[in-house]
Amino acid sequence: GILPLDSEESGVCEVILVHEHYLAHKPQKLCWAEAAGTLRDGLRAYTALHYLAPVSPGTSVLVLDGASPFGTIAIQLAQHRGARVISTAHSLEDKQYLERLRPAGARVIDVSHGKIDVAESCLEETGGLGVDIVLDAGVRLYSAEDEPASRCQLLPHKHDIITLLGVGGRWITTERNLQLDPPDSHSLFLKGATVSFLNEEVWNLSNVQQGKYLDILWWPQLDEPIPLYEAKVSMEIVQKNQARKRQVIQF
Repeated sequence: GILPLDSEESGVCEVILVHEHYLAHKPQKLCWAEAAGTLRDGLRAYTALHYLAPVSPGTSVLVLDGASPFGTIAIQLAQHRGARVISTAHSLEDKQYLERLRPAGARVIDVSHGKIDVAESCLEETGGLGVDIVLDAGVRLYSAEDEPASRCQLLPHKHDIITLLGVGGRWITTERNLQLDPPDSHSLFLKGATVSFLNEEVWNLSNVQQGKYLDILWWPQLDEPIPLYEAKVSMEIVQKNQARKRQVIQF
């Protein structure tokens, strides 16, 4: 399960009392490590590609920063449903990781050198028609000189996302401070495109939605869980941002 935002309990407990709405039955064939590794990012991916922008066979999906934990599960879910997947990689290591995913088939665009135009590459990949669904990892809202120094320059500009969207396309954004100017809205209007905000916490904010938890667990490809005695080292690596992945600890 996932604790709600207003929970007074800690998740790091041997015993915890929570409402049944915050829990989902684990399928028998799904091991505990797979369930633990899927729930948070799996919930986000399922929300995006099932409820906000349903994926069907033949749909083209762009997953930005596909080597992130969230991006990896989103790619697998989209491919499982028969979509054509395009993904961006922020480094050579990310590109190699994505190319090793199974089932193979996702087109990987390496943006680490800043020489690749994502919009142009996606339009070329789709024969100029544009992408049906875009799942971002944040976007740049301003020009390079106006963007804060801390902002990742590997992120695409919002104009690039709008440019590569196809007619009737759906843009699923994780950018909570997204600002669309009148020209942006006009471009989206001409394409009949929509923008949806991805916030996985909405499940806990509405009692009506909580029952939908029950159909979310599925079988992703995950790395092997780590034993308990390696947990401290793994936690230090994650906290120092030396690894872009989730770790499942096997007790």
